[in-house]
Amino acid sequence: MEPDNHTWVGEFILLGLSSDWVTQVFLFALFLGMYLLTVLGNLLIALLIRLDSRLHTPMYFFLTNLSLVDVSYATSIVPQLLVHFLAEHKVISFVSCAAQLFFSLALGGIEFVLLAVMAYDRYVAVCNPLRYSVIMHGGLCARLAITSWVSGSINSLMHTAITFHLPLCTNKYIDHISCEILAVVRLACVDTSSNEVAIVVSSIILLMTPFCLVLLSYIRIISTILKIQPTEGRKKAFHTCASHLAVVALCYGMAIFTYIQPHSGPSVLQEKLISLFYAIFTPMLNPMIYSLRNKEVKGAWQKLLGKFSVLTSKLAT
Repeated sequence: MEPDNHTWVGEFILLGLSSDWVTQVFLFALFLGMYLLTVLGNLLIALLIRLDSRLHTPMYFFLTNLSLVDVSYATSIVPQLLVHFLAEHKVISFVSCAAQLFFSLALGGIEFVLLAVMAYDRYVAVCNPLRYSVIMHGGLCARLAITSWVSGSINSLMHTAITFHLPLCTNKYIDHISCEILAVVRLACVDTSSNEVAIVVSSIILLMTPFCLVLLSYIRIISTILKIQPTEGRKKAFHTCASHLAVVALCYGMAIFTYIQPHSGPSVLQEKLISLFYAIFTPMLNPMIYSLRNKEVKGAWQKLLGKFSVLTSKLAT
């Protein structure tokens, strides 16, 4: 009888980005700085929205959710990545690997749905401004946000369960920076075509569907903006949507490239770079995009800094 090569492993070894010590120290310093900027920037955006009553609108309610998702996503991957840069043995336990896959996959799905919700909010604001406050009332905003969080979590729970139910080979080396779903599936000793089909189906539901809704929303938005006669009004409307469009372009593009065709998708190196992009670059850039291109946010920053300056001067005297 042939020996059974299937096994259940208790831990994995992540190969990461490089085995060179100098390179790892450099990457540790670089990514630590970027992670701290990510956490600080997103938490400041959320705090600013909470403190300034002028920002208590549906758009900024969803932006707060996006900031929390970005911080959580970065935190699910980057701290472990930083530890492994300085560790001789880059080991992650089975439970920690499953938890990392669940949270990163859930938060990614939440962000895709949330961006579609934000596109709908901009569609109502531009195409139906007189009824905006009636349509985007507090109850609807809360339900849309909850739908984003629940749909992403359920999708991730399903994929985490079926992925870690696979019998794994004796090879426990994951050629990735984290427990990413495609990297873990590759360790299986059995045919994984059903897993790949599940990834494609969930990508269509949780990635392509929101992406199509975003496209439809912005087609309607642009057609409405082009009908605005005063040039100043047209510029203002475009400016309102520009930051959201920039984030959408960053988030959807690489995910579609990675997950719609998991069998013939990017190389292992490309997968690592894409994961870094989502874990570090996108969460770090989002606060900059929304604050630098948004007059309301810049005005709120100036107001907050003015109050802080007055308070500081009073304490000094």
